[in-house]
Amino acid sequence: MAKDLYRNRDFIPDFDAIMAETAARSREMTARAELRADIAYGPSPRERMDLLLPPDPARGAPIHLFLHGGYWRAGSKEDHRLVAAPVLAAGGIAAIATYDLMPVTRLGRIVAQARAAARHLVAIAPEFGGDPARFTASGHSAGAHLASYLAATGPEDTGPEEPTPDLAPVSGLLLVSGIYDLSGIPGSFLKDEAGMLAEEARAWSPLTSAQTSGPLRIITRGENETAPFQDQAESMAQLVAGKGGAELRREQGLNHLTIVLALADPLHPLGRRLADLVAG
Repeated sequence: MAKDLYRNRDFIPDFDAIMAETAARSREMTARAELRADIAYGPSPRERMDLLLPPDPARGAPIHLFLHGGYWRAGSKEDHRLVAAPVLAAGGIAAIATYDLMPVTRLGRIVAQARAAARHLVAIAPEFGGDPARFTASGHSAGAHLASYLAATGPEDTGPEEPTPDLAPVSGLLLVSGIYDLSGIPGSFLKDEAGMLAEEARAWSPLTSAQTSGPLRIITRGENETAPFQDQAESMAQLVAGKGGAELRREQGLNHLTIVLALADPLHPLGRRLADLVAG
């Protein structure tokens, strides 16, 4: 029986150890950074973000939002605070946000939450020295899917969650190991865990959504990721090439989990690219 190419655990022998290291590095970041935890951007208990600030942030500092992965049905902001390291190294302010999860919450609502987090971060930026005009965002896996909708609208985007989507003015996106064609998700190992409906997959696939012009989109994935992540990254880069700039990368020697450790390392080429994006 063929392996499910979306089930990353089957292709990463040390899956649990890498997840544990990601959480441990997040605890280390929490211990050494100035943290403002659980800032609400909506009424749900999971509509929250953590801010991590550099020491003595300069007025007009850039602001950056990170959205975690977990296939829309798992993940926490606390275990992803490590991604703040390159942001702080660039003199920026990092916001690590979380959101409600499937199958209880529908995908359209989660997309709306990602946008609400972005709008709220931009709105409150002056309160902690951030510059609303210097806003960038990133995401990993499902978080990359969600981050893409900070600069895109879906074919059913005028629904009850957001009758007229209000997109924050993002200047750049770093999309890491994203899923941009959701058609394979409802029938994957996530069938029961996420409960994604076929109509949701059609409505919220970035590759069939209207991409807004303006922001630079950096699209990357690990060299050792499975075919859907490789193919969809290339298709996404082609789609956005004429919308303000696209940069397609492949991170050597990395898989779907180790790429997060690289993103969070200011000395790794991917971490340096994040810092450069933030610094503008």
